[in-house]
Parts: sequence; structure tokens; C-alpha cells
Amino acid sequence: MNRAYILLGTNLGDKMDNLQESISLIEKSLIVIISKSSVYETAAWGNTNQDNFYNQVIEVNTELSATDLLKTLLQIETQMGRVRNQKWEARIIDLDILYFNHEIIDTENLKVPHPYLHVRRFTLAPLVQIAPEFLHPVFNKTNTVLLENCSDNSEVKLVVT
Repeated sequence: MNRAYILLGTNLGDKMDNLQESISLIEKSLIVIISKSSVYETAAWGNTNQDNFYNQVIEVNTELSATDLLKTLLQIETQMGRVRNQKWEARIIDLDILYFNHEIIDTENLKVPHPYLHVRRFTLAPLVQIAPEFLHPVFNKTNTVLLENCSDNSEVKLVVT
């Protein structure tokens, strides 16, 4: 069994419904959700000229490989209406693999740990809530230490616990 941490993000339509629908579709895909963070609201990152995001991190167990997990998450995004035109654009749902076991994966289509994980407060805050002591396999630091050292000063506002 493989353990993964997945970041869910949305800034189009009914954001809470989008998060709940994505979780429902994940659960129907041979992926067992072990824990869920609270939902947080944050300003857009990268392309800041868009609505705020709702973000949540989930911990999952799955028999899928990292590549098959990515394929499944991309299918869910498509099923929910995600269209990819440009980087960091507004989206109905975004599902990113943050960690996959303690593996380091660097392929054209998949990079784990997520390459921006340590510089995004909106990722680290919910991640620390459910996995504070999980060790980043590249930096050899816990998520808590990564959050404490994060240079991103964006506000991460609790929406729903």
C-alpha cells in the first residue's frame, strides 16, 4: 500500500462543492482517504489576477503507482471540467501530488515531492495540520520546519475545520 499527500485547490464556481466533489471522485477511484485538513482560503499564487483559492490537503492510501495516481487525478480534473490553457490560471479543480511515500520522482510528467511545496504557505499550512512531522525526502526537514522557514508571507485563512 502506498501513502500519498494530495493538495486540492479551486477558485471557480462553488469552491466548497468543488472540493467535496473531487474528494468523492477520489474515493471512488481505489484511493482511501485517511485524513483531511481543514479548508483554507488564500490569494492566487503565480498569476495573482484572479479569485482567491480554497485549498485542502488529504492523506491517502492506494495500491496505485505514483504514475497511475497522477493519471487518475488528471482524469478527475477533466471529469470535473478542468481545462488547461496556461500555467497558474483559474481552475475548477487542481489536484497535485505533494508526496508519494518517501520517494523522489523526477520524470517529465511527475515530480515528487512537488517542486513548489516548500515555497507555498497555502500548501504547507494544511499539510502541517495533518502531517507535521512528515520528512521531506529531499530537504530532510519536517513539514513544520518547512512552514516555519517559508518565505511566502501570503495570508492563509481558515474557512472550515
